[in-house]
Amino acid sequence: MAFFTDPSITIGTKMLEVIYIFMGLMAIYTGVKNLRDKENPSPAGTCIFWSALGIVIAFGRWIPAAANGVIIIIMIIPAILQKVKIGKVSAPTEKEVDGNYKKIGMKIFIPALMIGICAIICALIPSIGALTGCGLGVILSAVILAFYSRDNKPKVFLNDSERLLSSVGPLSMLPMLLASLGAIFTAAGVGDVIAGIVGNVIPAGNVNVGIVVFAIGMMLFTMIMGNAFAAITVMTVGIGAPFVLAYGADPVVVGMVALTCGYCGTLCTPMAANFNIVPVAMLDMKDRMGVIKNQVLPALIMIVVQIVYMIALK
Repeated sequence: MAFFTDPSITIGTKMLEVIYIFMGLMAIYTGVKNLRDKENPSPAGTCIFWSALGIVIAFGRWIPAAANGVIIIIMIIPAILQKVKIGKVSAPTEKEVDGNYKKIGMKIFIPALMIGICAIICALIPSIGALTGCGLGVILSAVILAFYSRDNKPKVFLNDSERLLSSVGPLSMLPMLLASLGAIFTAAGVGDVIAGIVGNVIPAGNVNVGIVVFAIGMMLFTMIMGNAFAAITVMTVGIGAPFVLAYGADPVVVGMVALTCGYCGTLCTPMAANFNIVPVAMLDMKDRMGVIKNQVLPALIMIVVQIVYMIALK
């Protein structure tokens, strides 16, 4: 309880930790439910993965770092051995979906909108923050859905959350792992290595060439990392700062547009699991690259437009 009573820790951080605890318990529930599921072809491996993940998310702050490491190693073993499977799927029938749509209609988008609204409102409150706002928005959305239908009881939310996690599987960990990888790359000096390599290619003082390399580098590195936020720290250190900003380019324009250049890479990579793998799993698409194939052309058009935009407003 020392963490929650510490006056030096903001209320937003404390609220976020409570949200993490709920998330961890949800993962543990997923593991236990699959362990008891007779239709799951690998109940033990599935339970180990989700339960270990849940323990780290919910209680990792209070577990020694070495113990967290051991739990994570245990967690990845069934994933490597492909022993994390999906069991019985209790998805709503088409009749239920049609009935709910006729009853609720377009109001179904209000709960989703609440997540964004809460994130924006909380972002304007320094002691809370946008990330906590997203969590609060999810809770508010659940309350709204409960008002929509008396059938939306806590067990419904639990089972639907389990169904989503089980459908995505270990790939749900990819965004977190890639974000951590970005921090590791930065600490390891990968940006300095990139700067040394690029310095032999970009003519000194040519801001336009620097912008082109920075933008394309952001797109390609995001495809590797799967996360533009992870890529921009490394690419800004390696290319943006020494070859673009150092020669007088507007940091506001370059910083914002470079990030959206990274999003062009997000559209083209399976590493961006939450964008390109989750829809495939949720829609049960036969072509696992179907989402990406439909996004490549818009991504290429966008990267060209953004390069021109940066050069024009630099």
